[in-house]
Amino acid sequence: MASEAPSNKSLFTGFFLHLHPRTIPGETLRVQLSFGLGGMAAILFATMLLTGVLQVVSYSSHSNSAYQSIQQMYDEGSIGGFIRNIHFWGGNLLVVVTFLHLLRVYLTGAIDQTRRFNWITGVFIFILVLSANFTGYLLPWDQLAYWAVTIFTNMISYIPVVGDWLGETLRGGTEVGSATLANFFAIHVAILPSLLLVLLILHFWLVRKAGGLVQAETARSSEAVRVAAVPNLIQREAAVGLGLLAVLFIFAAFFDAPLADQANPGQSPNPAKAAWYFMGLQELLLHLHPVTAICIVPAMIIIGLVLLPFWQKAALSPGRWCGGKRGMLLALWSFIGGFLGALLIVVIDDRLIRLSTAITNKSTWLTRGIMPLAATIFFLMLLFVLLRKRNHPGAEALMSLVVVLTAFILGLTAVGIWFRGPGMILILPL
Repeated sequence: MASEAPSNKSLFTGFFLHLHPRTIPGETLRVQLSFGLGGMAAILFATMLLTGVLQVVSYSSHSNSAYQSIQQMYDEGSIGGFIRNIHFWGGNLLVVVTFLHLLRVYLTGAIDQTRRFNWITGVFIFILVLSANFTGYLLPWDQLAYWAVTIFTNMISYIPVVGDWLGETLRGGTEVGSATLANFFAIHVAILPSLLLVLLILHFWLVRKAGGLVQAETARSSEAVRVAAVPNLIQREAAVGLGLLAVLFIFAAFFDAPLADQANPGQSPNPAKAAWYFMGLQELLLHLHPVTAICIVPAMIIIGLVLLPFWQKAALSPGRWCGGKRGMLLALWSFIGGFLGALLIVVIDDRLIRLSTAITNKSTWLTRGIMPLAATIFFLMLLFVLLRKRNHPGAEALMSLVVVLTAFILGLTAVGIWFRGPGMILILPL
């Protein structure tokens, strides 16, 4: 007797069962455990792919027609403007969601020995998401995009040895121009999506191999309640995904993606700022020696993130935010301290030192480079020792350092976005 062809329903459930086990611990269905951030990131990435492909149909990657092709997307009766809005706001939201997901993974202890390589893939996915947003930033070829990319590619030139070469390679010459637009378009639509797709597949496979979301110790016992993935998990994922898309689409319907005047190499806006997700880096450049701000600090942060799960006993208690209530209180105070500390240091440094002189004086590599970096490392080591003496476990003490640094970077970003006016002078936003 011939076997019956599988139904559409069985094919559908079979596909999702390949992503998830047949049964999952009921503990992992708690909204507070993950807030669905990983699923949100995946849905946003898929949305970016679809809307990006649709935009390629009408977008021109030539500098003499790129801006006009964007304007035509907003012609009356065209849906192109709505698609661009979704792509723009979704891309920015993807940066935020990916960052929060990475932070959530760490704060819920999901970087133990069985998950350390998944953490590393997550770090590089976040870097690629930033890169995708950065390369897409230039494509409208307006004043905002042109000068933001000009600033950032000039910042890259401070990297020792390879900085000038890397900057010229990205620009396709000594200045941002037609070659830069062609390079960024190729990187944005071909290279980065391919790399992201490969890493996301690897990421999902590693999550599946590790047994799904991280669980509390009590949920790992043989008596722990397990529930069917279909429909319990799938329904929740669908609700989160559809809800996210609904909010994104409604927002995109009411708020157009920004589009300034057409790019003019001869007229720089004041202030000329980098993209918002690189504003912390630009703010850092105002206070530190360029090599320290652009090369050493970012390299140390990336290396530190990659090596974080290899630190002995670095993982917090699994499945519990910040390791428990005491850890949550410590994280809260660490965040407040780091954020306010960034604001205070910026104000003090801005008032006591003429920044324009400080960053151009070649002798400042010591006073504006090594000394602040050494002082920061000393402060973090001292904070770690003090927390250990107050009977905080090593994982909690390390978490405090991570949260302080995270809040400090967010503080610098906030200053760059809202408190820098013409000439990059500190102002109070109105």
